[in-house]
Amino acid sequence: MTGLEALLKTLGEAGVQFVVIGGVAMYAHGSTRLTRDLDICYERSPANLERLARALSEYHPRLRGVSDSVAFCLDGRALSRGMNFTLSTDLGDIDLIGEVPGLGQHPQVELWATTVEVEGTLCRVLSLRGLIQSKRASGRPRDLEALRELEALADLEQGSGDAESGTYGEE
Repeated sequence: MTGLEALLKTLGEAGVQFVVIGGVAMYAHGSTRLTRDLDICYERSPANLERLARALSEYHPRLRGVSDSVAFCLDGRALSRGMNFTLSTDLGDIDLIGEVPGLGQHPQVELWATTVEVEGTLCRVLSLRGLIQSKRASGRPRDLEALRELEALADLEQGSGDAESGTYGEE
């Protein structure tokens, strides 16, 4: 089992409400870009924050890029006090994103999501159109660079008859 597969399975089994975004979402739609971490937009209700913290707790979550000497305890309270967290775990790196540029928080991101099998796990994944909108809105050079491939994948999807039929944001 890969770290990605184990992370997705762990979150799913814990009942965490999230949408896969970023590189893994791009890969799920046919992108050839490689990514080193799992990016998720997570629902921010107190119950979901607790589920998320509990799901990751046994895998020793720690702040990525911060010295291990800095005390950090991932729990619902910590998650409620921040928005975005870049973590390393025993299963791999995971970025918890509370708000996606150009789309909003989880309820809005969920409108742009579709159910896809990733590494053997069915999960909600940001659609190609959602990825395009968020990458464009972020304006980061690496995101703008990814737009060409995403737009080409969207064109291929539309041409195949499997397109999201122009009702983006409504599933």
